[in-house]
Amino acid sequence: MIDSVLVANRGEIAVRVVRTCWELGIRSIAAHSSVDAESAAVRLADDSIQLGPGPAKESYLNIPAVIEAARARGAEAIHPGYGFLSENADFAEVCEDEGFVFIGPPASVMARLGDKSSARAIMSDAGLPLLPGSRDPIGSAEEAFALAGEIGYPLIVKAVAGGGGRGMRVVRSDAEFPRAWAETRANAQAVFGDGRLYVERYLESARHVEIQVLADKHGNVVHLGARDCSLQRRHQKLVEESPAPELPAELLAEMGEAAVRGAKAAGYVGAGTFEFLVDGHGGFYFMEVNCRLQVEHPVTEMVTGLDLVREQIRIASGEPLGFAQEDVRVSGVAIECRINAEDPSRNFAPAPGLLAECDLPAGPFTRVDTHAFRGYRVPPLYDSLLAKVIVWAPDRPAAIARMRRALAEIRLSGPGLATTRDFLSDILDHPRFREATHDTTLIEQLPEAVPPAA
Repeated sequence: MIDSVLVANRGEIAVRVVRTCWELGIRSIAAHSSVDAESAAVRLADDSIQLGPGPAKESYLNIPAVIEAARARGAEAIHPGYGFLSENADFAEVCEDEGFVFIGPPASVMARLGDKSSARAIMSDAGLPLLPGSRDPIGSAEEAFALAGEIGYPLIVKAVAGGGGRGMRVVRSDAEFPRAWAETRANAQAVFGDGRLYVERYLESARHVEIQVLADKHGNVVHLGARDCSLQRRHQKLVEESPAPELPAELLAEMGEAAVRGAKAAGYVGAGTFEFLVDGHGGFYFMEVNCRLQVEHPVTEMVTGLDLVREQIRIASGEPLGFAQEDVRVSGVAIECRINAEDPSRNFAPAPGLLAECDLPAGPFTRVDTHAFRGYRVPPLYDSLLAKVIVWAPDRPAAIARMRRALAEIRLSGPGLATTRDFLSDILDHPRFREATHDTTLIEQLPEAVPPAA
């Protein structure tokens, strides 16, 4: 087993990794920016080291600084969390070259799956269904425009190197296409350093369902059921649940088998997530693979009883999975709500500030993953996630009731601060959510999610 881990991340995911390291008897080192010197992760870890100043490019995204921090503290392995360098194949390769265990898939696998065009080709060859579109990157706007006419509108233009809801644009007509193509290409080049694009059919009304997989270095692959992540704004998830409600068991089993087949075809190792769109007719279509731990991983943990960070570390240590597919049992229903420092009344604009009040929920089958505490100043430099509230119950109505109770207990306030708590509570009361007839368009259709008139 690995004996020491540098946690190259911040916020609640850094705390999450540190806690599992503590339980496994592994020395944890919190790598942090100057802004996060007094953070919860730093306080809980066995050791800490500063990477650089506040801006992420000079700290959490600074590969030489992370490597030097791991070397200075004698870390055996590096856990990237999610975001930042977690899906950076170059970083994974540097870790391998420098003799550190990267807790994630091999760099070569990450590179193939991080390239959306390459990932589509691998999954197509493995028999996973894809939406109509280009299998390879499109060379020119003229070629793309011609293909758009064949596919039909609406369609979506996507960056080959995109991810996390970034680098995509929905197009609904010939008139919109040239500008959308040019702007998406420029944005992809600026953000990802890669301007390659592809296009595919856009489903106006679809469920976003993902399958969690675990794969060890000995060829064993299992899936841990499905998560529904359809409640999103601007392709960013707000509410997740497991299992995906009101979908036939046969469909979910077929999706699980497809994800396992795709993981084996790609030579995947570690914890990963296969993302699919499910249409209203029972069809499902591969979107992408997330080569890291997902923000919403706790709902899978709550219904399976597995610690996914522990499984990541065991796999990275070379140990085989301790269970087979037939041993995986999904019990009850888990829901997660993301509490962000954002103002829904201002189109979810970031609203950082000082946490003068910080009371978080507790009670039966209620879990809170957070790095927040009273007196903590939420910085404007990073992602706005403050806490994840996760509940479990034997059935979905009870889980919704428990989550509503948990949200009602939250008290997060201070100068300049706003959160998504009340908005999330309203979402849980929405008839379409309660009836599990919601899809990826629900939040965008709500008045609260529309920018106020100028």
